[in-house]
This record gives sequence, C-alpha cells and structure tokens, in this order.
Amino acid sequence: MEVQWRKSSKSAQGGNCVEVAELPGNLIGVRDSKDTGPDQPVLAFSRASWDTFKAGVLAGKFDL
Repeated sequence: MEVQWRKSSKSAQGGNCVEVAELPGNLIGVRDSKDTGPDQPVLAFSRASWDTFKAGVLAGKFDL
C-alpha cells in the first residue's frame, strides 16, 4: 500500500506544514512536511483517537 500524505488546505505555502495519511492497520499518521523520507519519524494514532482529536479541534477546545 502506498501512503498518500495530505496537507491541510489552511497550510501556508512553502511554510512549515503538518501532513496526515491513512496507514496500514487502521492508523492515522502525522508528520512534518519537511520530513518526507521513508525513515523519518511519524506519529501514529488509532482512528478512534484521531477522530476524537479532530472533533476537539472543530469544537474549539484547543484555541490558544
């Protein structure tokens, strides 16, 4: 399975961005867009944890 990384449409062009992808094993991967090599670090979350995080973001629970 080839992983398809996506950037947020709100990401700055040419800036520091976070990318997400669906990974094998029903996981969601998160990485820094500058770290694109196969051996670069990736945070992996279960789909349930990712969905809970996304819901919190959309609800404004993480506003600074």
